[in-house]
Amino acid sequence: MTPASATRALQETPLAPPEHARPPKSEDELMERARGLMGRSLGELATRFGRRVPDEPRRAKGFAGQLFELALGATAGSRSAPDFERIGVELKSVPVARSGMPTESTYVCTVDLIADPTLDWSASRARKKLARVLWMPIQADPALAFAERRLGRPILWSPDPATDALLRRDFDDLMEFVRLGHADRVTAHHGTALQIRPKGADATSDAWGVDEDGHRAKVRARGFYLRPTFTAAILATALRPGA
Repeated sequence: MTPASATRALQETPLAPPEHARPPKSEDELMERARGLMGRSLGELATRFGRRVPDEPRRAKGFAGQLFELALGATAGSRSAPDFERIGVELKSVPVARSGMPTESTYVCTVDLIADPTLDWSASRARKKLARVLWMPIQADPALAFAERRLGRPILWSPDPATDALLRRDFDDLMEFVRLGHADRVTAHHGTALQIRPKGADATSDAWGVDEDGHRAKVRARGFYLRPTFTAAILATALRPGA
């Protein structure tokens, strides 16, 4: 079968009826479902679950991830637990350009701006979120309508010891700013893999934190994000021939 006929066959194969999806019982079951979405378009998935695809990607923040949650049986919703609670796997959708580079940073979790001074990376919410991740790449070619963008090969990943040590260093350095009430001084230059960035649509998104004198104060809400270069390395390693 030629590549063109294989693509045609895939497009002509109907999706299974909506199940919304019982939670997967194992990583193998989750990966079987994820591979079943490979090559599908966002439009196909939206039709399956009775959703309307936003006309413009910039108005569709989180839309792809919500579809994947429906199709794969995620259960955590907005809770801080891993998306697939039973098996401890987090779901991350990654828009990827033709070059293979993710087009944006990947959100991990909110930053606790009233930080426990004894909080260690190993016990942090960020570490728990990144312990086991299902990456779902999706086309981000601006020449394609949002509904036509297709899913790539899913990747199940955990940080190896060297990567975990890198994330730990970033976390410790960033949280030092937070503990001192200097979260507003963190810039895009801080963090090799992990960053702290403002979270929310605008400056009105706030949270309780501490000021430079150690007093509780309303500050701009912030989140942990992974740099695109870090995520690109994960994808490239997983997709290497023989990986």
